[in-house]
Amino acid sequence: MFGFLLPHQGRFFGDFITLSSEIRKGSRLLKQMLSTNPPDMSLVDSIKETEHACDRCTRGIIDQLNRSFVTPLDREDIHALAGGLDDVMDAIDAVAAVIRLYRITEVRPGARRLANVICDAVDRMTEAIAALEKRDGVLELAARISQLEHEADRVHQDAIVELFDQEHDPIAVIKWKEIFDFLEAATDRCEDVGNLVEGVIVKNG
Repeated sequence: MFGFLLPHQGRFFGDFITLSSEIRKGSRLLKQMLSTNPPDMSLVDSIKETEHACDRCTRGIIDQLNRSFVTPLDREDIHALAGGLDDVMDAIDAVAAVIRLYRITEVRPGARRLANVICDAVDRMTEAIAALEKRDGVLELAARISQLEHEADRVHQDAIVELFDQEHDPIAVIKWKEIFDFLEAATDRCEDVGNLVEGVIVKNG
């Protein structure tokens, strides 16, 4: 009668992989959205749908956590990882939403560079999540995510300098400064997840 309390050992890891795969899809949609002039606003709704799918995955993980008596990782780590992954997709969705809100018609090069870094960081994050169960190569992937976050900082700074040098419309400067900040924040959230998985490995090593 207590079988419902017992963990399906691979299920948490599988659910994390499903969630990170959805985030990878979202990052690719954002990159595609920003690849054209004007940006493909039809993809904003697709990104929002992916964000909703991530919310469902996250709720599923938390529900499973609440129903499990024994878990393959510490409960607080499972909760933090689920929330951290969901935060990455929320950041990607925020970028798409603000670009539509501001009715951007021409994508600045710095935004495309940051979208590329986001995709790279999400790829490494997805690989780290997939490797978490066997704990093989996770620390190296976490280190690479951190490197990509630093790269995003440099790209962000360069994009802001270009913005102030080239754009003379103060309203456009305000809009693009906020967009760049949202893009850079997405890599910050990836680094947060990298730090979490690194902590899990160190704790359980």
